[in-house]
Amino acid sequence: MSRIGNNPIAIPSGVEVKVENNVVIVKGPKGELSQDYTHVQVKVEENQVFVIRNGESKEEKSKHGLYRSLISNCIEGVSNGFKTEQELVGVGYRANVTGQLLELNLGYSHTIFMQIPDEVKVSTEAVKGQPPLVTFESIDKQLVGQVAAKLRSLRPPEPYKGKGIKFKGEQLRRKAGKTAAK
Repeated sequence: MSRIGNNPIAIPSGVEVKVENNVVIVKGPKGELSQDYTHVQVKVEENQVFVIRNGESKEEKSKHGLYRSLISNCIEGVSNGFKTEQELVGVGYRANVTGQLLELNLGYSHTIFMQIPDEVKVSTEAVKGQPPLVTFESIDKQLVGQVAAKLRSLRPPEPYKGKGIKFKGEQLRRKAGKTAAK
């Protein structure tokens, strides 16, 4: 029994949810998202969305909570949006934005250019004494996470000095370096 899948999803004011041909369409003040689904039924009643399983098979049980979470993320996205912030920790690490092109200096011998999808808004901030900050904002949670993971994969944080790209507020597990020989 899925505990997440049984919870109803509250629809905030200003958000409209329609169900047509196994597709949930969510419109809100920030935009419009759609999510297709299988193995479950979706019903909209009195400012709430209910996700109901068709049967008791293993596949139907596994999809129950998944589609409830995806539809909930669509509703949250069109009403509030999603935002992720990443810090570039390291000497000389810099980031600049030109339109949808992110220019990165990450300690390599060359500059890295990263094309950002049009649905994601990107901004950078450089404050003296603080590591540069890259912020991604969008209504699509999956897309924001995918772009943030792609950026992090360019220079993952290392455990000895903590240099690399990390999420803001992330606690890294640090290792002690080797000790001097006698």
